[in-house]
This record gives sequence, C-alpha cells and structure tokens, in this order.
Amino acid sequence: MALPADPDFRAQLRALGDKFAATVPERMATIADALAAAGTAPDQAALERLHHALHTVAGSAGSFGFTVLGNQARRLEQAVRALLGGEGTWSALVPQVETYLAWAASDPRADEYLSHD
Repeated sequence: MALPADPDFRAQLRALGDKFAATVPERMATIADALAAAGTAPDQAALERLHHALHTVAGSAGSFGFTVLGNQARRLEQAVRALLGGEGTWSALVPQVETYLAWAASDPRADEYLSHD
C-alpha cells in the first residue's frame, strides 16, 4: 500500500473506493435477497444469512470511504443480532432494512443517512 507521502496515494485510494463502489449494487442485492428469503417469520438460518450480508458491508465500507453506508449496515447488523438473541421484533426491522436499501441505491457515498420513512 502506498504511504500518504506518495504522490499517487490519493489516486490509489480513489481507485480502491471506485472499485468498492462497483460492488455496492451486488452487496445491496445480497441484503435484499436475504431479507426477502426471510419472509414474514424468519428462522435462525434466515436471520444469520441477513446478519452475514450486513456484516460484510459493515466490515468493509468504511475502509473505502463509505462511512455512513458501513455505519448503517453495522446498526442493522446489531439489530439482527438482537433478534437472534430473542430481543426486538422482525416487523420493526424489515422497514429499516428496506429504507437502508433505498437510501444506498440513491447515494451510497452520502455523508448523511436520510431515511425515507
């Protein structure tokens, strides 16, 4: 990896961000597919699939300059983890994930999370 003193550092960082940006639609599709597969009464396997899809975004987005995208994925990931532990309600989580997906589709690089509630 280039050091900040490297004149190409910012260009390399931008290129990595662009490469990650190209994967965002697929990552969001994975989350949407997991949400749809969970249905109205998800079992543990369905919740784990959704948790994993959110965890993947939460763990990598910030590294590539998609801080808010990653932070919101982390928030939702934690909500799914709570469901896995018997806390919270599925019916409250579903619209939150749907809002996140709609927001991410409009501008995943945004510096603010604006819900569509």
